[in-house]
Amino acid sequence: MPLIADRPPALPVDAVEDLLGSVMELIVSLRAGEGPPLQRFAEAWDAGTIGPMALLPAKGRLGSVGPELGVTPRTLGALAALTLRPFLAAYFRDLHPAMEDGAWSLGVCPFCGAPPGFGDVIEDGRRRLACHCCGAGWIFSRRRCPLCGVDAAQDLVRLDPEGGDEGYFISACLQCRGYIKELDRRVRWNGGPALVEDWGCPHLDLVAERQGYWRAVPTLLQLTRP
Repeated sequence: MPLIADRPPALPVDAVEDLLGSVMELIVSLRAGEGPPLQRFAEAWDAGTIGPMALLPAKGRLGSVGPELGVTPRTLGALAALTLRPFLAAYFRDLHPAMEDGAWSLGVCPFCGAPPGFGDVIEDGRRRLACHCCGAGWIFSRRRCPLCGVDAAQDLVRLDPEGGDEGYFISACLQCRGYIKELDRRVRWNGGPALVEDWGCPHLDLVAERQGYWRAVPTLLQLTRP
């Protein structure tokens, strides 16, 4: 179980609310149709029926709210990831360095339980997954799908973008149709942090989407699309 299951954080409601409001405004500016469901979300928040804990990662998803609000999983995922990052990163900061390589074998973050947002191939050829919700990283097999766990070679495909994106590629799964973007840091050794690299190559998301794949942690670009 991720560490958060035994040590849930006491998230500061007022501070979370301040950032949450800004994130909601950003989402509505990108996708006006999300206004009504996010208004219902805000009303439920003000009424106290939901709070910061509703944004925490749950099994197989980011955030957990009732269907009556009409908030789509994509919007809720973006809302959770963008809002919680500074709070979860601070909460787990001192524990991140204590994670030993190979001590965690699941495809979700060992600290907060969120699905991976990006992947790196590090200097020794191993894959390190990155969590966009708390900033953690962990070693994970390159021969398994982190989203569904399938490990059959014929079900795992690599999509290489055309053009000059040397070092960047997409790892996709034919079983669950999920994908994550990755960067081979042996090729592009001067790459930035995982979150920066992920947001800096939105065209790779378009490549994956056009081939029918989905990602667990949505990007702002995806909020602008149907």
